Amino acid sequence: MRARELGIVVGGLPTGPLNAITDVEGVLVGHTTIDDGADLHTGVTAIVPEQLFSTWRLPAAVHVGNGYGKLVGSTQIDELGVLESPIVLTGTLSVYRAADALLSYVMRLRPDGLSFNCVVGETNDGHLSDIRRRPITERHVLDALDGASGGLPGEGCVGAGTGTTALGFKAGIGTSSRRLEVEGVPVTAGALVQANFGGVLTVQGVPMPAAELVAGADGAEPPGNSCMIVVATDAPLDARRLGRLARRAIFAMGRVGASYSHGSGDYAIAFSTAPPRLPLLPDEALTPVFAAVMDAVEEALLNALCKATTTRGYRGHVGHAVPYDRLLRRLRRARP
Repeated sequence: MRARELGIVVGGLPTGPLNAITDVEGVLVGHTTIDDGADLHTGVTAIVPEQLFSTWRLPAAVHVGNGYGKLVGSTQIDELGVLESPIVLTGTLSVYRAADALLSYVMRLRPDGLSFNCVVGETNDGHLSDIRRRPITERHVLDALDGASGGLPGEGCVGAGTGTTALGFKAGIGTSSRRLEVEGVPVTAGALVQANFGGVLTVQGVPMPAAELVAGADGAEPPGNSCMIVVATDAPLDARRLGRLARRAIFAMGRVGASYSHGSGDYAIAFSTAPPRLPLLPDEALTPVFAAVMDAVEEALLNALCKATTTRGYRGHVGHAVPYDRLLRRLRRARP
């Protein structure tokens, strides 16, 4: 179940109809999942903004919460403030194969191009998957890209979240959205996360230590924890303003108990699909957009956990699903 279906409602802003990043018109999501029931639990998630195909330049920004990771293409986004490809997420050691596959995809669509900045992010799913086998092929990446759609994306143990864990529990992919009006302009902000980071799960301010909620869980953090966050919006914003949104996305990890550890690669990418002819929202109008992004990211992270299922993987390691009954019981005790 998603967090909201369990009665966990984040903030007061309304969601879009799907409560997903795909509520931002034109933003598509596709997954390829690899799960052999034993040593391989990994995959690919692709975020594909259709508006990209008309100009191959969307305003974008990256914020680095902690740079212990491999985000291919980030420096050119920093330098030029534009996104020139779909965004692909996968496991750490498959980043380079995924980037080459994404290049094949972009070259196919841009036969006259001579330079391409492909964007691929990762988290380390080596706790549950044999990461050194590097099972991701070009076909897996192309299937995620070509199969991307505007429906409700899969969450939990799918795509790039198949083998991830977070905050002591099995996690994965999560998504959420918010709608609001700013300066008379209707705005949708959506987030998609690949959750794989350490800390103590915190739900609406209430700590939920894995060792207390799951019998046999020791609460130890697997090495290589990270989080990738993608924020999409139709608000008319330039790269500088999108950088401010990306920072808030990283801040939202703290609401669910992130430890922001030494080995955690925490990155947020924010982009806008708004037509370039629209006047930009002024900085002083962005406060409610910041709130929308933080709420959407927080709920996306909770969805990544709540939708995941218990997974036994590489070398017998286990990622335990969040037990709904114990989580809700603790919430009720804390909120009489």
